[in-house]
Amino acid sequence: MATILPSPPRVGMVSLGCPKNLVDSERILTKLRSDGYQMSPDYAGADVVLVNTCGFLDSAKEESLEAIGEAIAENGRVIVTGCMGKEAETIRARFPNVLAVTGAHQYEEVVGAVHDAAPMPPSAFLNLVPDSGLKLTPRHYSYLKISEGCNHRCSFCIIPSLRGDLVSRRPDAILREAEKLIAAGTRELLVISQDTSAYGVDIRHQPRPWHGAEVRAHMTDLSRELGKLGAWVRLHYVYPYPHVDQVIPLMAEGLVLPYLDIPFQHASRNVLKLMKRPANETKVLERIKNWRTIAPDIAIRSTFVVGFPGETEDDFAYLMDWLEEARLDRVGAFRFEPVEGAAANALPNHVPEEIKEERYARLMELTACISAEKLQAKVGRTLDVIIDAVGEDGATGRSKADAPEIDGEVHLRDAGHLSPGDIVAVSIEDADEHDLYGVPL
Repeated sequence: MATILPSPPRVGMVSLGCPKNLVDSERILTKLRSDGYQMSPDYAGADVVLVNTCGFLDSAKEESLEAIGEAIAENGRVIVTGCMGKEAETIRARFPNVLAVTGAHQYEEVVGAVHDAAPMPPSAFLNLVPDSGLKLTPRHYSYLKISEGCNHRCSFCIIPSLRGDLVSRRPDAILREAEKLIAAGTRELLVISQDTSAYGVDIRHQPRPWHGAEVRAHMTDLSRELGKLGAWVRLHYVYPYPHVDQVIPLMAEGLVLPYLDIPFQHASRNVLKLMKRPANETKVLERIKNWRTIAPDIAIRSTFVVGFPGETEDDFAYLMDWLEEARLDRVGAFRFEPVEGAAANALPNHVPEEIKEERYARLMELTACISAEKLQAKVGRTLDVIIDAVGEDGATGRSKADAPEIDGEVHLRDAGHLSPGDIVAVSIEDADEHDLYGVPL
């Protein structure tokens, strides 16, 4: 007689915010899937919906509240987790019917809330999950989180109050996860944390055994070992500490992608001091020149805040001159936005909104011109490209200088025969302000 298995509950997920939040969502779904739960792609088919919120900016909080409201309207059974979990009273005041509210990376609490809301029928046949866990990204690239929290106390940021101080993972655990991801099809590892350069400081860079040797809990050692696994390795959220210089030779050797995501935030000493960030912009320019000497193809992306309280026209002009000299490859900018709980809110001399807008437009115009010039210089070259999507004839991918979703793309003609995850040599034929165009060889 055939055994009829019980139908397991289905869980829906809405994941907002940064890649670190996305990794949290993947961990939660992996645990739930290993407990036997099924995933639902829509509200209608879910027995309970998880909303993983972002609380970094007031605009992000409002987006999170809107997502919670939509989930309640469409489904009715909602559990809230993530950074906004610190503001449970605010959430419950607006949505008294939410089933539970948990904070950032409180995996056991949110999984327990799902068990309470949608109990799992007992069955030995339902607890199945792949070794690599469940992913919310395409099969060919994966985010690899190496630590939680942050020891910085930047005046505009509330991340430490949301996620706590730095807590680094063991290097052997990170490398083991990376091996599993690559075995499951990952071709590109995107290393993320709140402060990748500080990895291992909290555990005194303690070494761990790995494949017959020892690996320190240090960004340089970890990058070198990750580079030996055979996938592209891309470093994000790298503060420009002195030891970052040690990673550049790994890029020249081909172990790590020639790419650095460094959140400079500003260049003016006055503004950096108000932000409570290191003010060594001149030395950084010298280091960038040295990095480009060692790894000529290195791409540097960064983000900047305009209109920070106390930012004068002279401060902004200094930033523009600094960007002219630095000639960063990818630049994002944000208009300063007060965040509840941030020390910067109490600073004097807030910049009027119309001036913020005008400065933002000037900065984006400058950086778009720099980007266009740098991309135009790549026309005629052959670049390695990882394929993200394929149509009937063309395909879209990224060069080593492009991270998914935040940087540019490479648009390919005569590429319908390719598949996502392929890494191919591409002849670059044209460029615009942000993207490249070419044909696979």
